[in-house]
Amino acid sequence: MRSLLIAVLILLSALTLASSQNQPQKAAAAASIEKAYSPQLLRDLAALRDAALADDYGYQQVAHLTENIGPRSAGSPQAEAAVNYVAAELRKLGLEVRLEEVKVPHWERGLETAQLVEYPGQASGSTQKIVLTALGGNTPTSVEGLTAEVVVVNSFEALKALGRQKVTGKIVLFNVAFDKQKASAGFWGEAYGEAVAYRGGGAKAAADLGAVASLVRSVGGADYRIPHTGWNQAAGIPAGAVTSEDAELIAHLAAQGRVRMHLVLTSQNGPEVTSYNVVGDLKGSEHPEQVVVVSGHLDSWDLGTGAIDDAAGVAVAMETAQLVQQLHLHPKRTIRVIAWMDEENGGRGHDAYGKAHEAEFANHVAAIESDLGAGHPLGFWAKINPDALPLLQPVQDILRTQGANLINLVSESPGSDIAPLAKAGVPAFGVLQDARTYFNYHHTAADTLDKIVPRELRENAAAMAVMGYALADMTEPLPR
Repeated sequence: MRSLLIAVLILLSALTLASSQNQPQKAAAAASIEKAYSPQLLRDLAALRDAALADDYGYQQVAHLTENIGPRSAGSPQAEAAVNYVAAELRKLGLEVRLEEVKVPHWERGLETAQLVEYPGQASGSTQKIVLTALGGNTPTSVEGLTAEVVVVNSFEALKALGRQKVTGKIVLFNVAFDKQKASAGFWGEAYGEAVAYRGGGAKAAADLGAVASLVRSVGGADYRIPHTGWNQAAGIPAGAVTSEDAELIAHLAAQGRVRMHLVLTSQNGPEVTSYNVVGDLKGSEHPEQVVVVSGHLDSWDLGTGAIDDAAGVAVAMETAQLVQQLHLHPKRTIRVIAWMDEENGGRGHDAYGKAHEAEFANHVAAIESDLGAGHPLGFWAKINPDALPLLQPVQDILRTQGANLINLVSESPGSDIAPLAKAGVPAFGVLQDARTYFNYHHTAADTLDKIVPRELRENAAAMAVMGYALADMTEPLPR
C-alpha cells in the first residue's frame, strides 16, 4: 500500500508539473485568439450562423440552376445561361462582378446502347441488353457501332498479366466494385479513390494493349442499374461505364465461356469554346487587396441536373455574400465568390484563374471550396500551417452547436478547384460533408434537386459563411 501511495503521489506531481509547464502556452494561445477576434467579430459570426440556418436563399439558387437551367456541361448553352444568371445575382447583391475567360472542350453525348450478342446459355435468336453511359471525352464508335469479345479484369495488374495477345481486338471490362462498406463507415473518399482510378485510366491502359473499347463498372454505391459517367483520360478508343448489375452479369457469363458485345457510343468531341469563371468581389473595408475565396463549380455532367455536384457549392458560396450584405457587415478583407467552370472535364477554370492571378497569390489569405454535395457538414478539411489551428478555435466553438466543428488537417488540396492556391501555400479549406450516400447519385441521372435536404443546405451555408467571414475579418491573416 505504501508503494502504491508513493506511485500515486509521483504521478500527481508529474501531472501538476506538466500542467504548470503548459500554462504559459495556454495563456499565449488565449492571448492570440483574443487579439485575432474582437468581441464584435464573435457576435457577427454567431449572427451569420443563425441567419444562415433561417434562410433559404441558397436553396432558391440551387432550384433555379437545376430546375430552370438544368444540366450544365462546359461549353453548353445551359452552362452559358448559368454563368449569366450567377453573375446577375451577384450584381444584385452589390458585388463587383467580372467574367474571366476559360477555353473549355465541348463534348456532346450521343447514342448509348449495348447488348450481348453471344454468351453461354444463350437462347436462339436472343440478346441481352446492357445499361451503360459514355465517359466524357472518349473516342466515339460509328453509328453502326462495333462488335467484339469481352475480357473481364479486376485490376490493372490483371490486365497487364493478360498481355497484348489476349487483349488486342477485345473490349476490356474493369469489374472493380465501389466499396459501399467503406463509404457507409465514413471512408467515402477512400472508396471513391480506389474505384475511380479505373474510370480515369482504364481506357488508356486497355488501348495500350490493343483493346478496341473499354468499359468500367460504375463508380458509385447505388445498385439500381444506374450508370455513372465522368472524365476519363483520352485513349483513342470508345469508353463507357456499365451498371454494377451488368458488370456482374458480364463477369459471370465470361467466367463460363466466350462473351461478345455489340457497342454503340456516338458521343462527339467538339472544338474548344469560350466559357467563363464567374468572379464576384465583396470589397474589404480595410484591406481590399487581401482576398478570401468562397467557391463551388458551376459546370455539371449532363445525365442529371447537377444539384449536389455542384450547384449546392455555388449556392452556399453565393449565400455567404448574401448573408454578409443582409446583416450589413463589413469585413476587413475582400470576400471573393467564384463559380468555377470545367471542374468536371479537366479543370481548365482553375488553371485559367491560376495564370491570371498568380502574381496576387500572396494576397490570397484563404480559399474555401464546397464540392462534396449538400449533406450535413461536419466541419472542414484544411491544408494549413498546423500553427494556425488554435486560431480557428472560435470558429469551431460557434459551429459546434450544429455539429460542424471538425477541422481535419490534410496534406493535399481539400478541393480540386482551389488546388493551385493550396499549392502556392494559401490556407485552403474544403467543406467536410457527410457523404455516405453522395456517391449513390454522383455523376448519374439521379443528381437532381430532390436529393438536397433544405435544412442541411442551410447548415452548409452557415459553415461556409462563418469560416469565410472569420478569415476575412480576423485582425491578422492565418500564418502560412
